[in-house]
Amino acid sequence: MCFDVDSEPPIPRIAGAAVSHDDLVLEASDGNRFAAFRAMPDGPAATGIVILPDVRGLYRFYEELALRFAERGFVAIAFDYFGRTAGVEKRDDDFEYMPHVEQTTPEGVQADVGTCVRHLRAVGCASIFTVGFCFGGRNSWLAAASGHDLAGAVGFYGAPGERNGRPGPTQRAGDMTCPILGLQAGDDQNITAELNLEFERALRGAGVEHELVTYEGAPHSFFDRKHEEFADASEDAWRRVLAFVEAHAG
Repeated sequence: MCFDVDSEPPIPRIAGAAVSHDDLVLEASDGNRFAAFRAMPDGPAATGIVILPDVRGLYRFYEELALRFAERGFVAIAFDYFGRTAGVEKRDDDFEYMPHVEQTTPEGVQADVGTCVRHLRAVGCASIFTVGFCFGGRNSWLAAASGHDLAGAVGFYGAPGERNGRPGPTQRAGDMTCPILGLQAGDDQNITAELNLEFERALRGAGVEHELVTYEGAPHSFFDRKHEEFADASEDAWRRVLAFVEAHAG
């Protein structure tokens, strides 16, 4: 798990921002019903954000992140991975997520991403981005290669290489159709500098517009208000996300 259940996004709230939010149940093209959380600004928004959580699925951290995006004028929808195996009900902090993670498939995740993208288009968003963390970071980049017509894909500390015999973002670089932003942790024990370099080489070789940033000394899951010693890295990462969206929207 990337974050503790009491973690919060290290992003300032905008006092007085008029936003609304809803708990949703969406249905994917394969019939899967899954939980999602949507946050919307007061007024029309042309840009939408699909948030892909870490391995724990949808919980408070990502609902808060959706609200932070909405405060800045975007429609944001965070979704849960485990509708196929755990249903759509709210879960307590003791939810054992790993048995459900092991039953997810890249195809199922992308079917759910596609549903979120269509939902955002239906509420008026013309430019759609994915933003993911850990498991979600990897799948955010894979979304760029999955036919969703995205404007961009952002991943925080995603694993870019092959996993369990399945191709990762590095291997799918040639299929990517939108710009990529990667925000990696320099002290990540599992996602090495070599893996990040291979990803960068693959993107460059495929002609994919990209920016990969590594925060030296930062651990996996540094983007957390509780990690005060990495506040500068978190602030820079958030600034880069907003700049990326602004540069590629519309």
